Amino acid sequence: MKRFDDLTEREILALAITLEEQDARIYGDFAEGLRANYPASADVFDKMRETENGHRQRLMDLYHQRFGDHIPLIRREDVKGFVTRRLVWLVRPLGLDVVRNQAATMEAETRNYYTRAAARASDVAIRKLLDDLAEEERHHEVMAEQLEQEKLTPDVRAEEAEAQRRLFVLQVVQPGLAGLMDGSVSTLAPLFAAAFATRNSWDAFVVGLAASVGAGISMGFAEALSDDGSLTGRGRPLLRGIVCGAMTTLGGLGHTLPFLIKNFGVATGVAVAVVAVELGVISWIRSHYMDTPLLSAIFQVVVGGVLVFLTGILIGSA
Repeated sequence: MKRFDDLTEREILALAITLEEQDARIYGDFAEGLRANYPASADVFDKMRETENGHRQRLMDLYHQRFGDHIPLIRREDVKGFVTRRLVWLVRPLGLDVVRNQAATMEAETRNYYTRAAARASDVAIRKLLDDLAEEERHHEVMAEQLEQEKLTPDVRAEEAEAQRRLFVLQVVQPGLAGLMDGSVSTLAPLFAAAFATRNSWDAFVVGLAASVGAGISMGFAEALSDDGSLTGRGRPLLRGIVCGAMTTLGGLGHTLPFLIKNFGVATGVAVAVVAVELGVISWIRSHYMDTPLLSAIFQVVVGGVLVFLTGILIGSA
């Protein structure tokens, strides 16, 4: 890697051309990735891509005047001092806030490069162009805000907020709810069967812990391997698997931890109360995020949970 201070004016311009080309293509990827869910924001990034292409053309015109037709390939990763960028533009579906933050970071980095490069340039025309581009990059964020105000009317913002909510439900709430339901309900039978069979809090705790962690691992792998999110829009499988597995384990641990209480009767009473709270939380989540009527959600969750709970007690007491 070369140090920035070792770059010649020719290399400074060549690198600037590459930076503008890369930024324009990234903005194009942003626009393409947002178009399905956030069309107005996609238009904003289309405009920003056009601006970067204009900067690149001005740099190329000056380069050809000063140094001829051949432009050496110098990339940001060939020069020390640039920040390593996360490849957020390759993730589908794109998150709106993540994209806007990444764009702001890109503009700041490019502006800083032009400012430093202009300070080192001895050629008057090169220094003027770099100063002009630094100033334009400084106003680029303002332009983006103006484009947002123009494109993102209150109605459009409301539509994009609803689209973002739907993506959150797909990528986080659904796998988390599936895990919480599985962990809260499926572990009831082995936990209370062990509790009533042994009448020993510690034995019940060990069985509940094993059931909770085992269910979490199983559900996590099942969710991560179910699909890659490319067609369903459900996001990265690793994230979904972690969310689902963690919520499954949490759902089982909720009514397992009370059995750390040595008194079996007290432990059982607390565990039953925790189960009631868990089923209530699940019902609320289904009603709030999944558009299920609250009474219907309560009926579905509670009936299933009670049946599994009674099954565990009957088997353990047999």
